[in-house]
This record gives sequence, C-alpha cells and structure tokens, in this order.
Amino acid sequence: MKRILLFITCFCFLLLWSSCRKDFDFEPSTGNLQFSKDTVYLDTVFTNIGSSTYNLKVYNRSDNDISIPFVGLERGSQSSYRLNVDGNAGQTFNNVEIQANDSLFVFIETTIDIEDQGTLNNEFLYTDKILFDAGINQQTVELVTLVKDAVFIYPDRDDTTEVIETLTLTIDGQQVETDIQGRELLTSELNFTNQKPYVIYGYAAVPSGETLTVDAGARIHFHANSGLLVQENASLQVNGALSTDQELMENEVVFESDRLEPAFADVPGQWGTIWLFENSVNNVINHATIKNATIGIASDGNANNAQDKLTITNSQLYNFSNFGIRAINSSITAENLVVNNAGQSAVALTLGGKYNFTHTTIANYWNNSFRQFPALLVNNFIQDADGTTFLADLIECNFNNSIIYGNDNPEFIIDEVPDAGVVFNFKFTNCLVRFEDSSSSPTGDNYNFSNTSNYENLIRNQEPDFKNPLNNELQIGDNSQANAQGNTFFASQVPQDILGTNRTSSPDLGAYQHFTFE
Repeated sequence: MKRILLFITCFCFLLLWSSCRKDFDFEPSTGNLQFSKDTVYLDTVFTNIGSSTYNLKVYNRSDNDISIPFVGLERGSQSSYRLNVDGNAGQTFNNVEIQANDSLFVFIETTIDIEDQGTLNNEFLYTDKILFDAGINQQTVELVTLVKDAVFIYPDRDDTTEVIETLTLTIDGQQVETDIQGRELLTSELNFTNQKPYVIYGYAAVPSGETLTVDAGARIHFHANSGLLVQENASLQVNGALSTDQELMENEVVFESDRLEPAFADVPGQWGTIWLFENSVNNVINHATIKNATIGIASDGNANNAQDKLTITNSQLYNFSNFGIRAINSSITAENLVVNNAGQSAVALTLGGKYNFTHTTIANYWNNSFRQFPALLVNNFIQDADGTTFLADLIECNFNNSIIYGNDNPEFIIDEVPDAGVVFNFKFTNCLVRFEDSSSSPTGDNYNFSNTSNYENLIRNQEPDFKNPLNNELQIGDNSQANAQGNTFFASQVPQDILGTNRTSSPDLGAYQHFTFE
C-alpha cells in the first residue's frame, strides 16, 4: 500500500512540475540575437569548385524560448550559397526555434560559376546575406567569397559508365596502359601562362618529345590525387624569376593544391607529385615554390647522362607527407634550394646517382608525427618487394656551402652497401650539419669527419639561427654559425642568394645571406 501511495505522489508531482514549465512556449524573436561573427568570409574558391563548410553560431542570450519567424538568404533560391540550419538543409527556413540561453549552428557552403556573374575579370567578389526575421526586428550576417577563374585540365569521363580516362604512358619506348587517372596535355596546353591559374584533376602528362613551358608568375593547382608527369624524351621548363615583392611573389611559379582556404595553407599530402620519368630530359626549374604534396619532385633514372636530368635553382619546397625530393639513380644540380618539413626525408638520394648541391638549405622540422628518416638520406641501393637488393654507383654526391639541419638527430645518413664493383663518392665542403654523437648515431668510415676526402671544413651541431623553421622561414640571422663560413669558389658559382643578395665577398652557408630579424 505504501508503495502505491509513493507512486501516486511521485506521479502527481511530475504532472504538477511539467505543467509549470514553459519548454514549449516559444515567443517571437525581438531582434536581440547575437552572432559568433558579423561577416562570414568563405575565403577564395575556384569557379565551379565547392567551398569548405563554414559555420555561424546564433545565440539566444535571453531567458525566454524564442522562435525566429524567418531565416534565409537575401538572394533566396537564386543564391549560390547553401545553408544548413539546425540540421536542415535549404536556403530559407521558417519558425526556427532556440531555447533560452541556448544557441544553434548555421553551416554555409557555396559553389559559384564566375561566368554567371557577368564579369570579364578573372576574379569576382560574390556576396549575399543571411536574414534573421523581418521588418524592425530583422538582423543580418554578411557572406563574402572571392571567386577565381581558372584553366581546368581534367580527364574525360564516360557519362554512361562513369569511367574516368586513364593514362597510357611511354615507358622504355613502349606504350603502357596504366590505372592512373589523367590524360596527356594537348599541344595547345603546353604553355602555362600567368593569365589565369591552372587547376589539374588527375595526372597531366607531358607527351613524349614535347616540352611543357611554365611562365613566370604562373600558378598551378592540383586536386587530391593529382600531379604532373614528364614522360621519356619530354621536358619541363619552369621559368620563374626573382620577385620584387617577397609577399606577393609575383614572378614565382607556385605549385600547390586547389584548396585555397587558410586552413589548408600548410597541410602536407594534399596532392601527388611532379614526377620526372626515366629518360625525361632537360628538366629545369627556376624560382618555383612547390608545397603541400605527397612528394614534391620524384626524379627517376639517368644518372649517367651528360646533361643532368634536373637543374633546380632559387626554389623552395615545403610540407610533404613523404619526401621533398626523392631521386632514384638520378642526376640533379641544385643551387639556392630550400627544402623543409617532410614526413620522411626532405631530400632522399637513393640507388646511387650523380648530385651537386651548392648553397642549399636542407632542413626538416616535421612535427605532425614520428619521423624515421633524417633530413638528408643518401644511399647506393634499393630493395624490391621480394627483399632483393640492387646496387648502383654513387658517381658523385657533393654538398657545398650548405646547411643540413632539423629537429632530430642525426639529420643526414650516408647509407652504403659496400661492394668492390660499386663506386661510392660523396663530399661535404663548408657545410653546417646536425650530427650529434650518441649511442644511436650511425658509425663507420662514412662518418669519419676527419677524413678530408669526404668532409672539409665541416661545422657540426652549431646553431643555424633560422628565423622560424616551423613556419618554413629558413632565413638565417645575425647569430647564425653559418655566417661568413662559405667557400668563395663555390660562392662565385652562385653569386646571388635566393633573394638576389650578393654573396661573393663574404658568403654565408645555405640559400640565404643572413640579415637582422625584425
């Protein structure tokens, strides 16, 4: 009996309590909403490419539950923006409820066709407003997006089967079908100008016997899993030039992803690579910035060619999920080169080859995950999937007036599989390196730092005084131990640093002459 009375008492209490609540008594909004921002900038997007999703938080700071009679875009159904209000997608909404001292999220996206905007410019500022309520209670939040026109290069798609075109590549003189989505560049596409940005979907291949020429100031953007392939007997000529404005970089050629939002500015692995196939020839890159890829440059083969496979000068490579430069038995000349921030090695020179790096800054301050490899890796072998080891000559591998550093130790490894029939030649001349002696440091003849055949005027474990290496600012300051330590002979071969400063009278190590940080 007592249990029945207790149940009835509790039940009556609950009925009485619930009848006093006003959870479902929503009053009309009186125009006193507050917002997390008064303008939502959707940053920059390319024409016809969807933006990221942005959010706006709407607050009801009052003690009353309210209902907003209308929430919607000022342009209505004609707007290029899309909304999601409290989990519902659309462009207009009625009677949107917010409980007392609570809030709701509004998510915003856009896809804009610049040709619909009636402009002849390559850029267009697209705007709209989100309206909350009407009349004297109406409040607004501005929406702003910069839309860029672009030249789009993408493979064909079969409308019936949805199959995307794949590449047939020339390898060892034979036509080989692959599963790589993409297509060869047309003759009319073999000159990338600075008139509009280029957006590449899939892999764009330079046909055998052709040259892709990239003009100063060009901007090349890659979608996810996309890149550039230079086939055998084809060439890549990147003709960037020194810029007068180091923020605008108006003459620099930039290779990066097609995500232009600030949140993606330094994210590694957003696209594939620039892949120089074996037997591609006369590849020249000058004043280029390559960033945010899986591998910046993959250079394969041709170690014994009279002309180096790749000459790269006055260029910067940043933010790679694997390697900045990965060479396999290749030949590279590099001057005024800066490489930083890679999930494996900034520069990996494998299976021998022929390499000359002068006034280069090779660093690795990767902090996204554990890193197994040093900033610089040099070896004379490669293993296949079955564990078979292949060896090749390291014909020469010279680092002159350079800095090799990072946030790990050691930051270079010379990994040789000894073989009487294989040449292994390397030398560091006037270089500042990080290689601290420890129980885990590699040992052997290749690390005999008193051997002048391999090491001359080596500076170990001294502070390079980089400006901000975590932000890819590898300029050196007044306190750098690299200051005035360069060999004048090598400086005369590269008389200006990457910014155009003369270095012949008192050369510093690395790609930059030092200056006083602000």
